[in-house]
Amino acid sequence: MQTYIQHTRSSSLNNQLLFSFPPPRPPPPPPLRLQKSVLAMTLQASSFAVGVPSLAPRRCRSGPGHVVRAKVEPTEKSVEIMRKFSEQYARRSGTYFCVDKGVTSVVIKGLADHKDALGAPLCPCRHYDDKAAEAAQGFWNCPCVPMRERKECHCMLFLTPDNDFAGQDQAISLEEIKETTASM
Repeated sequence: MQTYIQHTRSSSLNNQLLFSFPPPRPPPPPPLRLQKSVLAMTLQASSFAVGVPSLAPRRCRSGPGHVVRAKVEPTEKSVEIMRKFSEQYARRSGTYFCVDKGVTSVVIKGLADHKDALGAPLCPCRHYDDKAAEAAQGFWNCPCVPMRERKECHCMLFLTPDNDFAGQDQAISLEEIKETTASM
């Protein structure tokens, strides 16, 4: 970088050298480069859509956030395990499923998906920066600590009888889960 030196003479500045620098240049734009994609799955609780970047190297046209969407369903075995768990826990805790079976179905499928992906039924109704770390910690694994301690279920899966949204059922069939989530 060149430095410009200016020699000035004034009454207050006796033979003082002043340094001035040219204005800084903006940095050059980053070059387009080939990016190798990393398989990263991000569950979106409402639609069970997963962001999967392309596995082949590609030119990054729309930025590093470019993803392809694919539907991923939990295994039927996991859904059945979480359905049975939910029924048993509702009976044991004296809680009821939501009057809207769609809510119950989506939550059970979300728990099943997390069971498949993480090995633990992490609450599907919350956002996590690191799902694996949260699942390992166990605080938000179903039944979560707020549910076990105060019967407060954020997902509305387990509702106390005095809740306006509580239904009369403590059971749901696998067919009901399939029917209510088929269009999602």
